[in-house]
Amino acid sequence: MNMHTQPVGEMLREWRQRRRLSQLAFACDADISARHLSFLETGRSRPSRDMLLHLAERLEMPFRERNALLLAAGCNSRSN
Repeated sequence: MNMHTQPVGEMLREWRQRRRLSQLAFACDADISARHLSFLETGRSRPSRDMLLHLAERLEMPFRERNALLLAAGCNSRSN
């Protein structure tokens, strides 16, 4: 693993901010609670692979960035 990899929560927050979305607006769009999103962004909660893919899709992240997100979370970036 790359030692310079950004934590997954920070990556999510960065992409949410790039899209100019508040936590509440993004949480509503992604059908999760704002509290859950906050926990994901701060690292208090560890997201599942499916949750990461769901959030990345809602943020319209490019596939390369989605893979980096999965790798930062310790998930396999390839689907079976």
